[in-house]
Amino acid sequence: MAKTRTASIWAWVTSSDMRLACALVFGLAVWVSHAHAERVYQQPDAFVAEAFKAQPPAPAVLWLTGKLKAEVRAILDHDYPAMRLRYWGENGRSVWVLDEIGKESPITVGIVVENNRIAQMRVLVFRESRGWEVESPAFIRQYLGAALTSDQTLDRHIDGISGATLSVRALSKLSRLALLLHRQTPYFKP
Repeated sequence: MAKTRTASIWAWVTSSDMRLACALVFGLAVWVSHAHAERVYQQPDAFVAEAFKAQPPAPAVLWLTGKLKAEVRAILDHDYPAMRLRYWGENGRSVWVLDEIGKESPITVGIVVENNRIAQMRVLVFRESRGWEVESPAFIRQYLGAALTSDQTLDRHIDGISGATLSVRALSKLSRLALLLHRQTPYFKP
């Protein structure tokens, strides 16, 4: 009796329901691959142009060496993956396009520093499977006006987002990094 029941259950599963199961698995695979897809909110060049409301100035280069390299490592908890960074600046304003790993993939963020404070910030490219809520203007507003304290932290508390802890941490690190880097430019006003 048990063999007959097992054979009839298997016959039932392998019939038309197997096609439905395969379709569900395929649909799930497509959904998962889409969840890991890169989300481009704005191209970095467009962010830089928008920050200057006209033709951006020529880019400058800041080398990450010596004491600055150590300060960057202290903020990020690792070395930045480049030895030099390109930035744009004029009239007390610097613009940075920076990357930091959230959980597994880099998040690209554009940050404008003016008068030694964050004037504008935007997630440009998000590559993680979760945590995309950090792109929200309501979340980003917390960073506007933030400055760097003498111990290299932000001068304000940033509320987290449940399920996006690592993405929030990445944006906070990049904010601190942009403020630190701005101090190395001719646009910094002590």
